Amino acid sequence: MGRKRLRLRRPHGAPEVLSAAVVALAALVLAVRMAVAAVGALRDGWPFLLVLVLLAGVIGAWRMARAVRGRRRDAERLAALRITLAEIDALDDRQFEHALRDLLVRDGWPARRVGGGGDQAADVIGEHTHRGRIVVQAKHTRVGGKVGSSVMYGVKGTAGPAHRADHAVVVTNGTFTRDAMAWGDRHNVHWVDRDRLGRWAENGTPLHELLGLSARSRRARLKRAA
Repeated sequence: MGRKRLRLRRPHGAPEVLSAAVVALAALVLAVRMAVAAVGALRDGWPFLLVLVLLAGVIGAWRMARAVRGRRRDAERLAALRITLAEIDALDDRQFEHALRDLLVRDGWPARRVGGGGDQAADVIGEHTHRGRIVVQAKHTRVGGKVGSSVMYGVKGTAGPAHRADHAVVVTNGTFTRDAMAWGDRHNVHWVDRDRLGRWAENGTPLHELLGLSARSRRARLKRAA
């Protein structure tokens, strides 16, 4: 059996109407008293509320200033970032990728590490306001190790189609085979060997200056944004 709905019945007759009016008047008086009490409490307690508001403002300003100082320290640290080849040789693969990311950020390329399984030949990706997107493949090897042409093929095959990159770069703390360098030069895959890495990481030469990476045209930037 369904549950009966509660229905309000309109008052009938003078006594019921009078009773309803009295209840409504009592509720109105109570609401007015509560409003007056609230106004009185605010009037009497406004100095305390003002102190709370000022205190909250001071805390907020202090936190904002601390965050700004932290960002400034980070920017100054990155601007002065130098990594020696000996330090780079001592890194593992993951640390090497993080180091390359930091060097890109130092040079004005906001970058992120993406290396790992299924990275499609991209360990670090950076975005530059005027120079576009850069994809970096990191090859950390023992001193004297060489990177072959197959790595260049892989980067060329995914940099544009998979990552929409404007620049593709392979970086190693070792060297490249002669064929790998020649193939990269012909097919616009930039390479950074031990000598160039030293100039970039240790001497502070920006990567785009080291490799001659040109700025994208305004039309190309608008096309990517679309």
